[in-house]
Amino acid sequence: MNIALAQLNYHIGNFEYNTKKIIENIEQAKAKGADLVVFAELAVCGYPARDFLEFDEFIELCEKAAAEIATKCHGIACIIGLPVKNDILAGKDLYNAAYFIEDGRIKNIVKKALLPTYDVFDEYRYFEPASHFECIRFKGQKIALTICEDLWNINNNPLYVSSPMDELIRQKPDLMINIAASPFSYCHDDERVVVLSDNAKKYKLPLLYVNQIGAQTEIIFDGGSMVFDKKGKLVDEMPYFKEELKIYELEDGHFKGHEPIVHEAAPDIEQIYEALVLGIKDYFDKSGFSKAVLGLSGGIDSAIVCALACRALGPENVMAVLMPSKYSSDHSIDDAIDLVKNIGCKHEIIPIAAAADAFDQMMAPAFQGLPFNLTEENIQARSRGIILMAMSNKFGYILLNTSNKSECAVGYGTLYGDMCGAIGVIGDVYKIQVYQLANYINKDGIVIPENSIVKPPSAELRPGQKDSDSLPDYDILDKILFQYIELKQSSAAIIAQGYDEALVKRILKMVNNAEFKRYQTPPILRVSPKAFGMGRRMPIVGKYLS
Repeated sequence: MNIALAQLNYHIGNFEYNTKKIIENIEQAKAKGADLVVFAELAVCGYPARDFLEFDEFIELCEKAAAEIATKCHGIACIIGLPVKNDILAGKDLYNAAYFIEDGRIKNIVKKALLPTYDVFDEYRYFEPASHFECIRFKGQKIALTICEDLWNINNNPLYVSSPMDELIRQKPDLMINIAASPFSYCHDDERVVVLSDNAKKYKLPLLYVNQIGAQTEIIFDGGSMVFDKKGKLVDEMPYFKEELKIYELEDGHFKGHEPIVHEAAPDIEQIYEALVLGIKDYFDKSGFSKAVLGLSGGIDSAIVCALACRALGPENVMAVLMPSKYSSDHSIDDAIDLVKNIGCKHEIIPIAAAADAFDQMMAPAFQGLPFNLTEENIQARSRGIILMAMSNKFGYILLNTSNKSECAVGYGTLYGDMCGAIGVIGDVYKIQVYQLANYINKDGIVIPENSIVKPPSAELRPGQKDSDSLPDYDILDKILFQYIELKQSSAAIIAQGYDEALVKRILKMVNNAEFKRYQTPPILRVSPKAFGMGRRMPIVGKYLS
């Protein structure tokens, strides 16, 4: 049997686009001799569709698209993912399901049993778990078809009390197929290989796994579809962050022309870079936007965001706005101009001193001679936000936020100032990783100016200001933040690792006190196992760990 895996980039709710893409790949797979072509989880509607799933019309459009796809399945079968109605009154109204289509007809409907409700997942909000399991018969073979999480209830600390494969294996299938919408994080590819390999090993069956690529607002899918033999050996791995259609010939339980290979993960920082570029590109393409604007300070964060945007959108579509204050150093302007020259984007220089002075004069009667403090610093940051939004409104630019994860974590930013924007590009990238990104971007030649990398970080909102005046050194701060945010360690557990008790408690208090700010920030491109946003849900007024 020749089985094609279609690793594609879908668009939530864009039925015409998704249907056309699926049909084109069915025709390509048929032309290349495939008997069956497999598409990803919820491919018809895109993942995650969220509350679109609560609209009857949305589900009807899914069914209409599936019917159109079925008309193209003659001489080839296909598997597509889509939501389907639950005809039983009790329970949720929908299933997360897959159609097996052959000879123009829907021959089988397979429903997902294990519905993740953690981190970015919220599937039990919409879907009823499957309770009946049956293999698909095709060309004399029995296929055990599962959907994403259905294969993840394996190894230590399983989240569910049973696994679909434990039921399906009793029917003596010949192979496993898993269709997925598995989001990217820089460590998730390694986890996938282990989980999928262990399934193939446990059930002693060859396994074909297809994932999708593309970004859906903050969630990024990286592809990396894989094939395993019945011993759990990886025999092929499709590209990451790239669409591809590939055919595998399965004969007597073996993939012809394939020998076991070793999964060689790209370095974390390379994966993060590719994910962020894809995240920016898809945010703009799928939203119908084309041009970006950002504030370019001469510092490393905005330089990185500018470089990423230029790679994703083309430098001709990126406007960098330099907004020096009375406290800005000459080298900051020079560093920003050097980046613009290196990268070829557009730029404007709009000083903010006049605006800040005007606000100071306006507020003087109310402030009654009170000394300069954080208030005046924030007025400068908000003046910059007003300028950037004016550029956005006047020219149709979409504003990119340039705050990093370390700043987001501790609230080191100004609401309605440097925290504004439509999409947070590096809000899931710690400051130490930002430096690593700079070195990666510069690997083939200087793009990020050296001075932007080596100089002490500063908001330049008062004389001689440095980040280290308000924050611990980033190499210490980021390690403690990682323990708390990604690893969910308590203050006591972090202190037990040897970190200073007062410092740990101060940092965790800053993180928790900044929750109200994070609720008002743009969506952040997710590249880590625990990003701010929909995957990390904390109360604003909570006392624990504060």
